Order: sequence, then structure tokens, then C-alpha cells
Amino acid sequence: MEDEEAEAVLRTVGRQIKMWREAAGKKQGELGAAIGYGEEMVSSVERGRRIPKPDFLDKADEVLGAGGMLSAMKKDVEEARYPKNVRDLAKLEDEAVDLGAYASHHIHGLLQTPEYTRELYLMRRPPYTEDEIDRHVAARVARKTVFERTPRPQLTFVQEEATLRRPIGGKMVLRRQLEHLLDIGKLRHAVIQVMPIEREDHAGMGGSLQLLKLRDGKTLGHLEVQFLSRLISDPRQVQTLEMNYGMIRAQALTPRESLAFIEKLLGEQA
Repeated sequence: MEDEEAEAVLRTVGRQIKMWREAAGKKQGELGAAIGYGEEMVSSVERGRRIPKPDFLDKADEVLGAGGMLSAMKKDVEEARYPKNVRDLAKLEDEAVDLGAYASHHIHGLLQTPEYTRELYLMRRPPYTEDEIDRHVAARVARKTVFERTPRPQLTFVQEEATLRRPIGGKMVLRRQLEHLLDIGKLRHAVIQVMPIEREDHAGMGGSLQLLKLRDGKTLGHLEVQFLSRLISDPRQVQTLEMNYGMIRAQALTPRESLAFIEKLLGEQA
């Protein structure tokens, strides 16, 4: 885990579990048997090598008589579960009053169903372990609180038509994904637009981008490609991204036309 903050949290939690276990006079195998986990899992958690699930912490707290001390660590552990770049982006998204994004290769992360997200991570080469996939999927799902928080931010998305046609994970996964897009498109504070393949003029040929206008009035850009995730804070570069995104939205189908287009695609999946 290339994340010093997360590693520090997990080591601290592991030491606390070990301290309470030893104070209770239990061996790792005994604790594991009492809470429904294997001895190896308990050992890995105590060494900070594995991320304990909320259920693990709650049961260990009860069995070891920790009086809520271990259960109280669930929030910190949950945040440590997510990669650092995702945690940083999620914090910015939580501060945004206006978020706009253009996605050219796949459905934007905030719009993905968990099944679609998992299929994307399964394609990664070299491959992730199951634990790594679970961690990344959970992190992406957690970012979706941006749709629910108050005050509501304004959210706009432009999806390349090809991303709506590519059957990531198969036809059923794509079908559920298209249904999910229609549900989001009906929200008052969310707008989805489609960029048709047939467009001759296209301001998004530079690739996917995201813009975040924060509560303090500052606007940041976010670019992600391959293994790189980069925040753009230089005012001139951000201005260029804003101009490009404005043109992308102008060239895309209108929100109403876009939802009709997605409905048409969904019908083709039947």
C-alpha cells in the first residue's frame, strides 16, 4: 500500500486490537474464532497488513470488552480503505458548488454502477488482487455522496457516445448502467449530455477532464490518464479547461435530447 497516511492508521488500529486482545488473555486464533475470522486475518490486521471491515471491529470490540474504543475507529479505517488520490479528490468534490466533467473512454466515475466499476478494475493490467479491487470499488462508490449532500451542488456531465455503447462487463451490466444514467438525469441538480460520434467539430479531443468550483470561489481542474491523477490550479490552465468544457457542452446534445438518446440505446439492449 503506497500510502503513508493509510498505513499509519492501519498500524495504529492493529496495535490497539493487539493491546486489547492481550489484555483479555486471548491468542489470535481464539479471537478469530470468537468473531468469525481466521487466525491469519487477525494477524494481518494486527500488523497493519489488512484492512478490517466494520463487522470485524464491532465484534472484536464486544468480545474484548473495549467499551466502544475499537468500534470508534471504523470511520478512520473506512477512509484508509480508499487510495489517497481518491480521498483527496473526494474532499474537493465535497467542497464543490459546481462540478462539471467530460468522459471520453468510459462512464464517469460518479455515474458508474458498482458492477460497472468492478468490471473496469478487473481489466487493469497488471491485475489487481481481489482486496485491491474491493478497495477501489468502495472508494468510487463512496464519492457518490456528492449527489446527496446539502446544499446541493450543480452537477453536469458530458459522456462520449462510444462510452454508452461499449458493453463493459457484458450487456446486462451495460443495461443497468444505462438505467442508472436515466435515473441520475432526472435529478434536478444533475445534467447529463451525450456527445454524438457524428460531430465533426469536437472540443474534447484532448481527453477527459473535470472542473470543480469550490465554496471559496476557486476553480480547479482534474485530469486523469493511465496511472496519473493531476489537479490543475494554475488560473490560465483552468481557464483553458473551462473554455473547452463550455464548448464541449455546446457541441453535445441538449439534456433532453441526451436522455432520449440513452433511452433509445437502452431499448436496443432488450
